[in-house]
Amino acid sequence: MVIIRLMGGLGNQLQQYALYEKMRLTGHDARLDTSWFREGAQKDVLAKRKIELGLFPRIEYKEASKEEVSRLRGCDSRAAHIIRKITGSSAFGSKHRFVESSQYHPEIFEMDEVYLEGFWACEKYYADILKQLREQIAFPDTLEERRKLLKKLVKADEDTCIDAIESNETSNIGSQGYVSMHIRRGDYLDDANRAMFDEICTQKYYDAAEAYIREHVENPQFFIFSDDTGYAREHYSGDEYTVVDVNHGEDSYKDIGLMSACSHHICANSTFSFWGSRLDCSEDKIQIRPSIHKNSQVCEPDKMHEWWKGWTIITPQGEII
Repeated sequence: MVIIRLMGGLGNQLQQYALYEKMRLTGHDARLDTSWFREGAQKDVLAKRKIELGLFPRIEYKEASKEEVSRLRGCDSRAAHIIRKITGSSAFGSKHRFVESSQYHPEIFEMDEVYLEGFWACEKYYADILKQLREQIAFPDTLEERRKLLKKLVKADEDTCIDAIESNETSNIGSQGYVSMHIRRGDYLDDANRAMFDEICTQKYYDAAEAYIREHVENPQFFIFSDDTGYAREHYSGDEYTVVDVNHGEDSYKDIGLMSACSHHICANSTFSFWGSRLDCSEDKIQIRPSIHKNSQVCEPDKMHEWWKGWTIITPQGEII
């Protein structure tokens, strides 16, 4: 049995689900542990989360029982957390527990009777099953309907964005020049997260990414997705930019669907926009991501290109590697 801990926001949950599917398809008896979402389990978490996999009706998974989790994970008391931190042992309390400590762990596919804890962002884990994952991570509206909405938003002003959602225009849509650009601020600017995530997707990063798109795409139309739409409007004005501000609250996940309706993608250091790009089935799409996800990471270009095949990788200094 292989148990994978489900935790974090939607982008992370999708990655843990993707690893679950890869494990299942390679013959493992896979389960997801959802206990992180129970009341009181997120007491030290800045942004409280809930399970969002249920937003996608085609996603199915087996859930690990409390007894199965206890058998493989072992002790999870506060004392155990402290001892793990002091000793550096990721498996204190259980020889079956494996905690992610680098960007790619190929050895996990040779393991059995193991509890896997991590975020598993590296695309190499499940790159070969992305076609299947696109079928399972299905949105309530069709790809054509999402592209129609994007087309309308290009022409809509701030007061008519919501009206665009309710329209039933049936014109054909060409999205070859549509580019999603994700700017994440919000919790990344909180003191608790700034040291980890800030100054990665710098203005130099976005300028270099936009320049790369303009070199390879004729007349691109940029759709700006951000948790700070005021900042986005202030920094990106002009007919070639559209700030997307139609999905809020429990509907925010639909922004991933709108991203996936574009044909090219400029991602933040955020799993949310990684999935917007991954779920796009466009041929010859351009996918751009930052060279690191967290400031604690060191970019090794050869490994990054192996782990993220087909992606254009740009440093915080605006250099393409």
